[in-house]
Amino acid sequence: MGSTAAGAAVAAGPGAVWDARRVGSMSGKRHAVERWARLVWVPPLLATLIVGLYGIGDAQPWRDELATWSAATRPLGDLLRLTGTVDAATGPYYLLMHGWVRLFGDSATALRLPSALAMAGAAGLTAVLGRWLLGTRAGLLAGLLFAVLPGTSRYAQEARPYALASLFAVLATLLLVAALRRPVWIRWAGYAAAVAALGLTHLLALTLLAAHAAVVLVAWWRGPAAAGLTPLPAAGLAPPPAPAAGLAPPPAGPTDHGPTDAPPALAHDRNGTADRRNGTAPEQNRTAPEQNGTAHGPNATAHGPNATVRDRTGTADDRDGTAVRDGRLPVGWVLAVLPALALLTPLLLTARGQRSRQLDWVEPARLADLATLPGGVAQSPVVGGLLVGLAALGAVRAGRRALLPGLCVLLPVLLVFVGALVVALWVPRYLVFTVPFASVLASAALASAPTADPPAEQRGPDASARATAAGPATSASASAAWASVRTALASVSGALAVVVLAGLLGLPDQAALRQTHGWPRSATVDYRGAARIVAAGQQPGDAVVVHPRDGWLFLDLGLAYHLDARPRDVLVVRDQRQRADLWATECARPAECLAGVRRVWLVVAGRRPDPLAAVPGAKGNALRAGYTVGQVWQRPGVTVALLTARG
Repeated sequence: MGSTAAGAAVAAGPGAVWDARRVGSMSGKRHAVERWARLVWVPPLLATLIVGLYGIGDAQPWRDELATWSAATRPLGDLLRLTGTVDAATGPYYLLMHGWVRLFGDSATALRLPSALAMAGAAGLTAVLGRWLLGTRAGLLAGLLFAVLPGTSRYAQEARPYALASLFAVLATLLLVAALRRPVWIRWAGYAAAVAALGLTHLLALTLLAAHAAVVLVAWWRGPAAAGLTPLPAAGLAPPPAPAAGLAPPPAGPTDHGPTDAPPALAHDRNGTADRRNGTAPEQNRTAPEQNGTAHGPNATAHGPNATVRDRTGTADDRDGTAVRDGRLPVGWVLAVLPALALLTPLLLTARGQRSRQLDWVEPARLADLATLPGGVAQSPVVGGLLVGLAALGAVRAGRRALLPGLCVLLPVLLVFVGALVVALWVPRYLVFTVPFASVLASAALASAPTADPPAEQRGPDASARATAAGPATSASASAAWASVRTALASVSGALAVVVLAGLLGLPDQAALRQTHGWPRSATVDYRGAARIVAAGQQPGDAVVVHPRDGWLFLDLGLAYHLDARPRDVLVVRDQRQRADLWATECARPAECLAGVRRVWLVVAGRRPDPLAAVPGAKGNALRAGYTVGQVWQRPGVTVALLTARG
């Protein structure tokens, strides 16, 4: 058939030959761009992985990571008993880390590596979600913006479950889009598995289901187009080039923006029929529905060169609210969510019973906390403010396609905040899983940023004709890949400048988070420095006493992590494993437990010029009665004193 078409073109004259070459060049370039578009997740994934691994072991584990280490290094039976008394919500993550530590050790780098891998995966999936909803160019920018945020690095370098929660939040949302575009059981099953994994890593992230439910209802009531879920018509990193006179633009590649059930384009639009070969414009033969931009079927897109996708213009069904409602959408979603929630119910009930003890340090939420949330999740007030501004602008520009990512940001934040007005649970890092969706919204603003001049292929038919006429038609497909790269660079140059600006603004915070993971950073506790002091002066028979014992600073765990052989914790009568929690029990009569000990390393929280005066109660009385301070060392957030027995 190709030779017949070529012969007809030659017979028709030079104009037809140019048209055939033009069509072949556009087809080859489109296929090359589609191949690049499928790899849109690669640059954000690699960028996040590189940034996340840089200096990953520099900052010492902070108190939350010490809890992870304490839980993950216990025997499996002790770990299961721990989740029955405290931290059940983090229990599945502890089980994962238990196996990981057995394989790779418990260094700071090893403990944090799963988070770095998960956050890199979240960046890649963010790019894919952006591509499905807003186009390849926006997807690339969403992933790259997410990669340069200081908060992304912060939680990529923390041995806690927030990076995994971000990964599963984006994965579940992607699978929801796939299921709503084609509601078959295998896609709903994947979505159910992702929702279960999301709840197992972070229970509060299940507030994301409220956003999913709202989108499912809109898609059912008004159709997927009204929910902004239909595939986009154009592939590639840049908008499609303007068609030459008499030529219709190529149809969209449906695989470029995720799964779709849209019918194939008409034959004369895809392969070039006798109408095109004979110089007859296909527009003249369009049917009335095509001229009016009416789609055929619930998921179809409009046909013809002047038609736009249904989600932007709206078909008659969409405008009149009479769209055929697909009952498979809400039913499939409910049937997918119910098994996941059934699996998570025991964990939810156990965690609910532990809430008062687990979150006793959290203050009730205030309205001002909403203003500080962007800086908290981005780990930089400046970058957080920039992200919110771009996301707001992108939500306006994206229209209905902003519905899904917008709700995935707003509803979890509002639900957690309203709940925190009644129950103390407002902690900014608990909402880190919303940041990928804010990045997708921001990419809608970035994707419309000014760009450099496009290459010749996109500057009109004259320049394109010169480029095409420079060589035979076969050279078009050979240079298509390079042309797509040049097009990509030209189309995103202005937007990439904004991404680079966000990265530069976050550099001071990037450097600071590699020094300490404590938050706020002014509250750093130097466990490693205190341990080095003890290790340098330790002698056989020495003992150690820490204060406070019952708080969340975990001074004893910090010493245990950094000391291979630490002095005997002389006042402990039941340790953390015996108690099946994160705290030890001290003896009721400290003076008796201290009898016979000549030297005591006293480690107290804060900078204390008189460490003995900082210890209250019977423990302080016993130490002051039996010991004198020989030497004092002060480190950030902690004071170490060497006590020697009187007489």
